[in-house]
Amino acid sequence: MSEWSETTLPVLVIDDEIQTLNSCRIVLRSSGIGNVVCCQDSRQVMDILSHREIGVVLLDLSMPHISGNDLLTQIRQDYPLIPVIIITGANDVEIAVDCMKKGAFDYMVKPVEKSRLISGVKRALELRELERENILLKNRILDHRIDRPDAFSEIITNNAKMRSIFQYVEAIAGTNQPVLITGETGVGKELMAKAIYKLSLLKGRFTAVNVSGLDDNLFADTLFGHKKGAYTGAMEARDGLVEYASGGALFLDEIGDLSAVSQVKLLRLIQEGEYLPLGSDIVKHSSVRIIVATNQELHAAMNRGQFRKDLYYRLQTHHVHIPALRERMDDLPFLLEHFIEQTAKSLKKRKPAISPGILSLLSLYDFPGNVRELQSMVFDAVSKNTSNALSLDVFQSRILKDAQPDFNESALHDISLEPVISFSEKIPTLKEANQRLILEAMKRADGNQTLAARLLGISQQALSRRLKYMK
Repeated sequence: MSEWSETTLPVLVIDDEIQTLNSCRIVLRSSGIGNVVCCQDSRQVMDILSHREIGVVLLDLSMPHISGNDLLTQIRQDYPLIPVIIITGANDVEIAVDCMKKGAFDYMVKPVEKSRLISGVKRALELRELERENILLKNRILDHRIDRPDAFSEIITNNAKMRSIFQYVEAIAGTNQPVLITGETGVGKELMAKAIYKLSLLKGRFTAVNVSGLDDNLFADTLFGHKKGAYTGAMEARDGLVEYASGGALFLDEIGDLSAVSQVKLLRLIQEGEYLPLGSDIVKHSSVRIIVATNQELHAAMNRGQFRKDLYYRLQTHHVHIPALRERMDDLPFLLEHFIEQTAKSLKKRKPAISPGILSLLSLYDFPGNVRELQSMVFDAVSKNTSNALSLDVFQSRILKDAQPDFNESALHDISLEPVISFSEKIPTLKEANQRLILEAMKRADGNQTLAARLLGISQQALSRRLKYMK
């Protein structure tokens, strides 16, 4: 687990004994939980809670002025989302049961073991973060708002599914929990990881590494580094990427290809925030947020025994699935325009126009390589272009070259370069002409209303209404 001091709400420790306060602070900070607030006077507790947001409360029961029991009741009543952990010298079952009935998150008896205290506080902080995320996400969805659109500036979209993903990402970005990003090759998983990093406001670097093909030793050396002499050729000590990205985010792509041994090491890094450099027996603590991505079905890999269940469910805390391009074809016109402009600029060429029929042609294709394939296709077309408008033929030949065996090749040749309207001897009425235009646009767009509407120069909603009237 990444260090908690930068990204999580503080832990409020309430005890009248200064020694207990200092002990709790030291134990928590040794585990990476550095944001700790101590209170020795129980009369100040409610004032502290009213002036700052608290992640979890550690509460002693036996205190002068206001007892822990009374404070527990008051905190649960006024701040029901804050988990309260009772830490007391009273080893009494009835008292423990009474506290749990009043809503205590946990009950610990002094002296509390270090591991017990740390695990209890971390579980409470995770619960608090998840509840806060749910509230943020609910508010964003109800308001239909995205607070930081600049963070998603590299992701070109006008799709409703993608917008809901942006809202979800904004809600989870402020936590330190790992994020799993899934989706087919070329959908933009690394761009989404960068957006999460930007929204997290982390002070450290964003560091990306493709872990596919790394054996266990190379994986450990890359992430955790090594001591001098750890293996033959290790002439000097070297820090790994976990240390390099300290205080930032580490993006691990192709996580589904990790070996079983490497999965165990990654789980320990995520769950305990600990790792061992090669050749060292001194545990180091991590202060990096982990973001992982895969184009594989991890659930299926887990069922086959190829991916650890505990790691899978740990990564599932925050799951972002990016839909394939064929599932959001309404983005095709925007992406096409963007890549043409981007490519023309990089090649220092005049931006060419889009020939009639290109959108209709591309809408017939499934894009197994998704957005990355479209980008490559546009680069190829723009680099070969010698006229004012992009050639339809370049896209046709590229699609035929890369298409799957079951692709309907004949459909490509039904796309004409120029729109044609034919009339019989009788001139159609405006209503009849309107219907013919709509039917022709729907035919060219292969039934895709968004593309047909763009061909007609109207909104998709307007086209949908006209189609209803035609039935």
